[in-house]
Amino acid sequence: MTAARRPHPSRPLRARLAAFVRDNALGLTFLTAFLAALVGQAFAGRAAFNDQLAVDGFARVGLWEYVTSSDFAVDVTENWQSEYLQFFLYITGTIWLLQRGSPESKKLGRAGTETDEDQRAGPHARSDSPSWAGAGGWRQRLYSHSLGLVMGTIFVLCWLAQSVTGTAAYNEQRLRDLQAPIGWTQYAASADFWDRTLQNWQSELLAIASMALLAIYLRQRGSPESKPVGASHGATGVEGG
Repeated sequence: MTAARRPHPSRPLRARLAAFVRDNALGLTFLTAFLAALVGQAFAGRAAFNDQLAVDGFARVGLWEYVTSSDFAVDVTENWQSEYLQFFLYITGTIWLLQRGSPESKKLGRAGTETDEDQRAGPHARSDSPSWAGAGGWRQRLYSHSLGLVMGTIFVLCWLAQSVTGTAAYNEQRLRDLQAPIGWTQYAASADFWDRTLQNWQSELLAIASMALLAIYLRQRGSPESKPVGASHGATGVEGG
């Protein structure tokens, strides 16, 4: 009599892993792309930094020395703070600001924080709602604004990190040019700091405006960021499935 075949012990693990990747593909893909871009920035930034050092007559630095330097840190943090500013403004601005015809806007006439019933909060929380959504009191109020608070906090922290690392990087260049270093408050009010900051802010604000306006008239089939292909240009707050 033939013995029953045992299931391969690794098959359930592979199935669970495949399901995890499938269910989290969006986040995993962009986190992987982020890490790849960060590594690429490290190599490219080191090459450019060493070229400048060679021009100034200084010795080249290794990769680890570069990625732990203020020059690398300020380049990274100035981009991070502008991205988190973009999402903070987008998340909080769309509470009150509407755009006719845009899927990035709420429906016309729905400006504001909405009722507990609309938000499934308080007594209107469901069995699968987060526990703090139905808790009431300060926990519900905090959770009701947690996304904006976290995005805003990360923006402020990145902006402060940019100013601190920017001061260090700026002073390193001044020392190479035989100039006296300056303090944090002086750098935070300097043209170099605000040139770095505003060139990032303007690009993020343009991206928000472009997404809100272009999505009125253009479509991307299958994307939740677009209206259905056949939706009218005037349809507001309607997203594809």
